Amino acid sequence: MATRYRFGLEAYERLFQGVKGVELLEGEVYKMSPIGPKHAWKVAKLVRAFLEALGDRAVVWPQNPIRIPPHSEPQPDLAVLRPKDYGEALPTPEDILLLVEVADTSLDHDQNRKLPIYAQAGIPEVWILDLERSLLHAFRHPKEGVYTEHPILLPGEEAKPLAFPGVRIAWD
Repeated sequence: MATRYRFGLEAYERLFQGVKGVELLEGEVYKMSPIGPKHAWKVAKLVRAFLEALGDRAVVWPQNPIRIPPHSEPQPDLAVLRPKDYGEALPTPEDILLLVEVADTSLDHDQNRKLPIYAQAGIPEVWILDLERSLLHAFRHPKEGVYTEHPILLPGEEAKPLAFPGVRIAWD
């Protein structure tokens, strides 16, 4: 019989510090999908788009961990954070304005495993970019652990982050 272990944030950080390609979701450690060239290029383009659009109004935090107490430390492809120094502590839900997940092979995992964690944490907006279908799913306004709005953008439509009225991001 296999033994299953659950981790809190402190134990996870102590045991897995410096280990690449894993994340903690609701106390369980998951191996992340490898990042291919299409995925990496899309993340790089999004980082540039957000930096150009937002300047110093936010911190653009690519492929770094965030803390969602008590049992999750996911690594979204991109987080847009309130401007402050994160050198001493990882961002928490109160710091997060928008998360972006780029899904090449991970769409099911991102939508069914990570999205509910983000909603329960009260993260105001999550974008999941489906590379296979060229669609951007925007999940907005969490309430009681679910997102109440889910517009889907088609290629050519610009995304408008809730936290930055008037800002438009070309995602495709």
